[in-house]
Amino acid sequence: MEAPVLEMRNIRKEFPGVLALDNAQLTVGQGEIMALIGENGSGKSTLMKILTGVYHRDGGEVLYDGKPVVYANTRQALHDGIAIIHQELTLIPQMTVYENIFLGREPKNKLGVIDKRYMRKKSKELLEMLHMDMDPNSVVSSLSIAQQQMVEIAKVLLYDARVIVLDEPTDALPDEEVDSLFAVLRDLKKKGKTIIYISHRLEEIFELCDKVTVMRDGLFIGERKVSELTNDMLVEMMVGRALTDQFPHVELPRGEKILEVSHLESDLIHDVSFEVYAGEILGIVGLVGAGRTELAKTLYGHFGHTGGKIMVKGREVPGGSIKKAIQNGIYYMTEDRKQNGLVMLQDVRENMTLSSLGKVSHLGRIRTRMEKRLAEEYREKTNVKTPSIYQLVRNLSGGNQQKVILAKALLTAPEVLILDEPTRGIDVGAKKEIYNLINGLKSEGKAIIIISSEMPEILGMSDRILVMNDGRIKGELSRDEATQEAIMRTILY
Repeated sequence: MEAPVLEMRNIRKEFPGVLALDNAQLTVGQGEIMALIGENGSGKSTLMKILTGVYHRDGGEVLYDGKPVVYANTRQALHDGIAIIHQELTLIPQMTVYENIFLGREPKNKLGVIDKRYMRKKSKELLEMLHMDMDPNSVVSSLSIAQQQMVEIAKVLLYDARVIVLDEPTDALPDEEVDSLFAVLRDLKKKGKTIIYISHRLEEIFELCDKVTVMRDGLFIGERKVSELTNDMLVEMMVGRALTDQFPHVELPRGEKILEVSHLESDLIHDVSFEVYAGEILGIVGLVGAGRTELAKTLYGHFGHTGGKIMVKGREVPGGSIKKAIQNGIYYMTEDRKQNGLVMLQDVRENMTLSSLGKVSHLGRIRTRMEKRLAEEYREKTNVKTPSIYQLVRNLSGGNQQKVILAKALLTAPEVLILDEPTRGIDVGAKKEIYNLINGLKSEGKAIIIISSEMPEILGMSDRILVMNDGRIKGELSRDEATQEAIMRTILY
């Protein structure tokens, strides 16, 4: 048996009052793609930060090519050929592609001047290795997220990285760009690169990875060949129990009409009409660019409309005003919680009350006792796991961050709740909690719209499904009629 490239043995890490890792392990060979999975808070990121020199370990050892290594920082790890590409990309948007690739390693010519000609040439070669026909002179801000990821990969290839860690690389990618990324990763595997792949999307593990390492509560649970596992087996390893009824649909009688949209028209959407009733979940699906998010943001007043009406319980909602939409009972939970849903440097309490400042203020001043009382109440209602409502929201797991946004929405007392990609980037256990919270709101008589790129989520949770394409409603399917095939037929014909 060939010796592993990387071994992490009995890794221990303590923070004040918290044992983050205890006996954590990882073994991966050359030319292998190893999935590293676990629920939020399982210790995956902490383990990778120890590997790449961000954290110092309190116990255990790391062997690289059979030799013990200790890195004081990420630069030392990268110099040794171990690189990590984070979920939040680290490129400088205002700089060019070649400047980003060589940042901190700019070569100089014989005259001691930075050799930009060589930088462009070498960048072009690296991008071609990744099957990217990209101009190295392009400014990074002009690139798509998928293209920016390729620039990040080119950066680590410049260091001749042998071990590449990818943290949730597909979180913001449409399906066609995921396929392109996978093709690149398979090619890197053939070239002998070792890849550690972190993802919450279990279908990606089965499609891409050779083996999987599972962590739970800072512990190593097991390592298995992907070919030996089923989806249910993998979920049970992650959460410590069988996760039955993954999409817990609740059947309720249709209530009164809450939302009525009539012939809504703008530059982004065209002649859109539909209704949503109390105690109903309406799913909205479509390919990338179909207009789903644009419709949601029009209902929420982020975009104006040039024709048609939005009615909540018979009252017309003025267009183009988020404030008026909230006042009339419409709330939109964004698909991008970190950029648009939360203020990451504020605490849980401040984020929860951000859209309801009128409830917790008087004469322009925050009533702190009332703010604290409401934050505690909604923390309990949405089951946010945090040591305190004064914890910075950036320190929470993705699932708990999503619950904070849900609490923020509920504090506005919405009649209509629009959830855009409500479980993106969160693990299977946290997803189940989110679904149960949504079903609770449904039972309270809320009208709920779910927009999701995950077809099983839409099929599992929705009472009805609207199919969109090119800014228009192409059709409506009942729960009994809806299948992936029926949805694709409706989109295409």
